Parts: sequence; C-alpha cells; structure tokens
Amino acid sequence: MYVVILAGGGGTRLWPLSRADRPKPFLPLVEGETLFQRTVARVRPLVGMDGIYVVVERRHVPHVLAQAPGIPADHVLAEPMGRNTAPAIALATLAIDRPLGEVMVVLPADAWIADDAAFRDVLQDVAGPGGLAEGPAELGVDAPLVTLGVRADPEHPQTGYGHLVPDLATATHVSGGAPGGGLVAYRLAAFVEKPDLERAAQLARQEGVAWNAGMFAWRRRAILAALERHAGDILDGVAHALAAPGAGDGGGPLDGAEAARRYEAVRSISIDYAVMEPAAAEHQVLMGGMRVGWSDVGSWAAVRDLDHALRASAGGGLPGETGPAMVGGATGARTLDEGSRGLLVHAGGGRLVVTVGLSDTIVVDTPDALLVCSADHAQDVRAIVERLREAGETEYL
Repeated sequence: MYVVILAGGGGTRLWPLSRADRPKPFLPLVEGETLFQRTVARVRPLVGMDGIYVVVERRHVPHVLAQAPGIPADHVLAEPMGRNTAPAIALATLAIDRPLGEVMVVLPADAWIADDAAFRDVLQDVAGPGGLAEGPAELGVDAPLVTLGVRADPEHPQTGYGHLVPDLATATHVSGGAPGGGLVAYRLAAFVEKPDLERAAQLARQEGVAWNAGMFAWRRRAILAALERHAGDILDGVAHALAAPGAGDGGGPLDGAEAARRYEAVRSISIDYAVMEPAAAEHQVLMGGMRVGWSDVGSWAAVRDLDHALRASAGGGLPGETGPAMVGGATGARTLDEGSRGLLVHAGGGRLVVTVGLSDTIVVDTPDALLVCSADHAQDVRAIVERLREAGETEYL
C-alpha cells in the first residue's frame, strides 16, 4: 500500500484567509495544525514517510516541504498548474514507479477526521491482504475501483455533497487485517451529484448511502486500465507531458516550459466524472461507508462547528456556549466579545477585533480584507471570490 495525497483546490469558501498562494490545505484551521499536516500524520503509521506521495501545484511545493519535512523531495509531484483530480491521479499513476499490483490509496489533503485510528482500520480493510481493493469473490469484480464515503446522517441531510448509492443485494463484510476491523462493502449502484434537500433527506434515510468523500483505492494496474478505457485522452496527455524535452531535468517529472505547455492542454475534469461514473455503470466500482468523524471543513461555518464541537468534547461547554472560536490569528492578535453566540472570529489583521451581541456570525479579519457574514450564508463566500475574479481584483485572491 502507498498513499497519494492530492493537495489541490482553491478553498474559495474560506476566503479571505484562503488565498491563491496559500490555499485551504495549508492553513492552520483546527487546533493549530493544517489539514495537510493532519493527513500526513494520519497515514504515516500505516505506510511510513517513504510510502507517502503528494501531488500539488508547483507554487505550493514550499508549503509541502515545510509542513511535512519527512516526505522525500522526489515524492512531491509538482503540477505546473492545477488540472483537477483526473489529471492529478493520472500523473501519480504514471510517474510513481511502484509495482502494478500494489494498492494505491488516494486521499484529499483537506479533510478533517476525528478518529484517526478507525480510519486507519478502514484503509487496512480496503488495501490490506484480502481487502476490498483485491476484489473479494463475493462481489464479483476482478479489478475494482474502490470509493470510500462517509455514512450519510439522516438528521443532517446535505445538499453540498455527492451521494454514493449502494447495491444492497451485494453487501459483503470485508476485513483486510485491521485489528477488530471489518468494513461492509457493496457494489456501487449510482452516484447522485449534490441533490436538492428533499432528495438528500430521502437518500440519507436509505441503508448504506454515503456522502462522497473523494477517497479512493485501487491496484495501480486497475486505475491504469480504467483511465485508458474511460479517459484515454487524459492518460495520453499526461504521458505526453511527462515525455516532453527537459521534463525531469530539474528533479520534478513535469519541469520545463514544454512539459507545462503540454500539461495545460490536458482536459480538466474530476476523477468522478471522467472515470468513476462510467466505471460504475459497468459494475467495476465498489464502495464502503465510514463513520470516522469526517468533515470536509468546506466553509467558515464548518470551521466554527468543528471548533465548538472539539471544545465541547474537551469539557468546554455546549456548542454555541463556548464563546467565539478563534482560528489562525496573527501573533499578538486580540479578540473581545460580549454576549455573542455561535460565533467564529479570525483576528489576523493585526488589530483588536471586538464583537458584541452577535448570533451565528463569521468574522474573518486579514490585513487587506474583512469578511462578516451570517453562518447560514457561509457557502456564498465563493460567490464573492468569483466577483473579485471577474472584476480583475486579483490582489485580493
């Protein structure tokens, strides 16, 4: 088993803290650590630092090396520019020289998981000897692509996540060697992309349905074959970039202007759309649903809720009664609050931030931009980022 961490994504819903030069995975959002650091620490006991690889835009390589100095420099695959997850996975598949029969685990760099030990057990059930990625005979798939989801919560239906719908008739208990482990797995019946609230609630009540967490596992030969079958242009385009004159001369697989030009020409598309959906239609995708305390930390409201939950579990009171959450503040930053509830404050602008009598509010102060929004509109921050981009005000991005 080896692990490929995809450290891309703009994190636009976490603006103005998340910026182009330091996006979401590399921000100290929770308990003083970045989500990227926590991802590395989570898988290190399974594969060691020699078994961890990172795909990241070239401009963010310094963040990777600074935040995870134990990762070998040649395990950091620098993209000249981001081209979404299908090209990134094709790059990892072609450029990382591991046995074709070895299991590749692909994880996003920017997810929060509360129970790291339980998550490692899941990975062992998937990628360990006899695990799900080997294609248990009961499921009838010889070279499966595995997608891991988070069991949907019927009390909190979500419209912002894709949903994985299982074929319940194929339910199989799989153990890949995790102590006390055992994952209930299924053939994937369907993807449902970001349903409306009524449909999301209906799905969440359905047995086995999981939210799509963007986590995958497969033998290297299986993903090579799937890319060739369903996204041959992407596989060929990445191979063409890797073969460019001068590529690799500087130590990275896509160094040089010609490699960058060729990589930019590769179709930008997610692995879900390019490979997983057509493979699922051919019954080649297996799924498992986890309960590991997952959050995609995809908005300031999610950051606030996670902070309050962590403090409540540590004996700091009930969520909403813990006072303002504070994340990633500048050295010497100060906040004062009087009578607010459900509040998150980031004080990074070098000044005192005072809040009085607010409810369910996000305040993010940076040196050049101040965000104030209601928590229930936190998802709309990305619309502001898009407006700034359209207006050409790139200094704020």
